Amino acid sequence: MKLGITLSMGGAKPRLNMEAVLEAERLGFDKVWTGEAYSTDAVTPVAWVLAQTTRIKAGTGIMQMNARTPACAAMTAMTLQALSGNRFMCGIGPSGPQVIEGWHGQAFGKPLARAREYIAIIRAIMAREKPLVFHGEHYQIPYAGADATGLGKPLRSIVHAEPGMPFYTASIMPAGLRLAGEIADGTIPIFMSPEAENAVSGPILEGMKKAGRGNDLSGFDIAPHVKIKMGDLAACRDAVRPELALYIGGMGARGKNYYNDYAKRLGYADAAVKIQDLYLDGKKDAAAAEVPDSLIDEIALVGPADRIKGRLQDWKAISRDGRVGTMVLTGATVEAMRVVAEAVL
Repeated sequence: MKLGITLSMGGAKPRLNMEAVLEAERLGFDKVWTGEAYSTDAVTPVAWVLAQTTRIKAGTGIMQMNARTPACAAMTAMTLQALSGNRFMCGIGPSGPQVIEGWHGQAFGKPLARAREYIAIIRAIMAREKPLVFHGEHYQIPYAGADATGLGKPLRSIVHAEPGMPFYTASIMPAGLRLAGEIADGTIPIFMSPEAENAVSGPILEGMKKAGRGNDLSGFDIAPHVKIKMGDLAACRDAVRPELALYIGGMGARGKNYYNDYAKRLGYADAAVKIQDLYLDGKKDAAAAEVPDSLIDEIALVGPADRIKGRLQDWKAISRDGRVGTMVLTGATVEAMRVVAEAVL
């Protein structure tokens, strides 16, 4: 099992913790991921990291598709690939309707169909087999709408990209995971349970089989986010509860919350309903209090160092057949990274 970390750039005064990145590289971590919502972007921190490291890979987890044309994303990916010695990983995804329609002013539309077209276009650009022509539901290249000038023509990338750049998606819904199995090289679930790993790996394998990509995960990187909080067990659980309550209760509308649905698939249907009802009623503290200890223990690493080392053995067990490829630590301190590296690497 490989290791990765996420870098947070949230808050009014963003700061990129390069000390943590450099320590992760020294410890043998394989990947660093950055994301974007409606504050800092995902690409700029990746460029910053790649410029100051020599071995560790860096990826976007994820670039919002509606924020960039596929050609723009391809240009960005090829540039970072060239400058970093092929250490860039291209993670793309739809985000959610609140951000896409409320921030970017774009229709959320059909995110799975868009992702299929988006990756296909980037791959075609990088392959350079012929000038780019694409006719899909979301993208028409060259553009031929009623307001077109008629001057657009198929173009071929000037850059000769190196083959093999990995593509990641970030869906946790079965249909999105099946699509990842069809078209991607990895996926980044927001959380995952070793005891219910089939909620992620099952649909991916279905997608791989549908696409004729085999029936094992040896070439596919399931890279779940795993929250880590080291110290007193009760205090660590309480520190994790508000974030889980936000996702399960507040990330979406009632009846349209992917994380709530996912918690139900993990076996926490009753708790998911209570958390959402309380959160949407404005009772955030009460919602957090309803997050079960068992859910936290399943999807996060919490408690004293020895307890975390023991729990890591459960994660390593499912890594042996590829059901987890990379554990991506979120909220990791340098001390926590060292504990995990000692137990895993």
